[in-house]
Amino acid sequence: MVTHLSEREKETLQALKDRLREVRDLESALAVLGWDQMTYMPPGGAAARGRQMSTLGELAHAKSIDPALGKLLEDLRPVEERLPYDSDEASTIRVARREYERSIQVPPSFIARFYAHRAESYAAWEKARPENDFAAVRPYLEKTLDLSRELARFFPGYEHIADPLIDFSDYGMKASTVQAVFAELRERLVPIVQAITTQPPADGTCLHGSFSREGQSAFYGQVIRDFGYDLNRGRCDVSAHPFTTEFSVGDVRITVRYGENDLSEAMFSAMHEAGHAMYEQGVDPDYEGTPLAGGTSSGVHESQSRLWENVVGRSRGFWSATYPKLQAIFPGQLGDVPLDTFYRAINKVERSLIRTDADEVTYNLHVMLRFDLELALLEGTLAVRDLPEAWRARFEADLGVVPPDDRDGVMQDVHWYDGTIGGGFQGYTLGNILGAQFYDAALGAHPEIPSEIERGRFDLLHGWLRENIYRLGSKYTAPELIERVTGGPLQVEPYIRYLRAKYGELYAL
Repeated sequence: MVTHLSEREKETLQALKDRLREVRDLESALAVLGWDQMTYMPPGGAAARGRQMSTLGELAHAKSIDPALGKLLEDLRPVEERLPYDSDEASTIRVARREYERSIQVPPSFIARFYAHRAESYAAWEKARPENDFAAVRPYLEKTLDLSRELARFFPGYEHIADPLIDFSDYGMKASTVQAVFAELRERLVPIVQAITTQPPADGTCLHGSFSREGQSAFYGQVIRDFGYDLNRGRCDVSAHPFTTEFSVGDVRITVRYGENDLSEAMFSAMHEAGHAMYEQGVDPDYEGTPLAGGTSSGVHESQSRLWENVVGRSRGFWSATYPKLQAIFPGQLGDVPLDTFYRAINKVERSLIRTDADEVTYNLHVMLRFDLELALLEGTLAVRDLPEAWRARFEADLGVVPPDDRDGVMQDVHWYDGTIGGGFQGYTLGNILGAQFYDAALGAHPEIPSEIERGRFDLLHGWLRENIYRLGSKYTAPELIERVTGGPLQVEPYIRYLRAKYGELYAL
């Protein structure tokens, strides 16, 4: 097969990359504004920030659908067809074409309206949630729903109106495929939840008390550095809802949220976000400024955050090496607490209200609930005004608890107030499934990984993930990557096996 490029083809490919980099630079500037809004921006800046984000969003989108960009992609079609599928050049053209063909369906004027509303909606949510004032955000949520439907309708031919929105974050998936995966998982998961929650709950009191922010920050800061998060190319701040954002391979930032007298919230949110950030930091630097930079799907991205947070961060092996360090920082609070007590506390299974604080066993019920409510909202079978009551009813049916207010009910997640309704939640559960599947593959290559973790060493696992997942960025679709890494498609069984082994031991199942 002929794989070389002529000088003219090289020039055309470089012209494509130059245009793609312009788009990427604008999107990165937009992301900086978003990061600032969620961290340090004073409340008085909200109105102007909406205008600024609208301007940049519209400009970036206009450049992403420039006919000249489409002409370059068309000129390079013979190159893409001639080169090997997995070559960087063919992959850049292929992924750029996919993004271009999707972007041209959406008018720049819509993008401007969407970004302006998004900034206003987030500011309203940030103020209303602490005040438990759903009425204040309801008009914004209703407009978000209208905009989400409008966005979906730019892509005709779908089976379900949520399909285009799911496809944005998990390319190739649609509502019916997610529902099929969730149905299989739910059937296997619910008996485990029931078997555990009928037992007396573990004692979690050691996680609650007076833990200084300085001490917590020092501890989790060292943990995420040990995992492999490079603070020379990142930073950690505080926000109302933890998140990761990347402006380049050399600038990937995370935030955490501190719980009131709760040791676990900031600690595990740091591990979670560091998993996202290490993925972004591990992308091949040569992909900078191209559509290959960044994770390939929300499901694969969440596989990394959930793997580091839970499979590693809540494992007995990890804490056998790390717990003495935490005790040294908080000797008065934890000095007399045995490792086994602490380990059971951080893996306490209970029917709880908050998704981000939920244990591994019940967590997916939180995600499925949100996913189903999203579908109902988009279908029009559920109105925004009825959402709080629908939320409470579903929570009681699925988890046996009723939120006492909307702050810890329908307003707890930022997603619907800083994005679309649809496509934002399925990745978490897909990530749980994939995290176990990828970890199995890593153990197959390096059976000594658990013993390394017990010694407080993570280079072997991090290196395997970087080589097999991170460096590839978006070169492959999620199904292609899963097949390449595990030898098969997405499978629920490894995840169920992981849960049964871990929680079977903890709860004598």
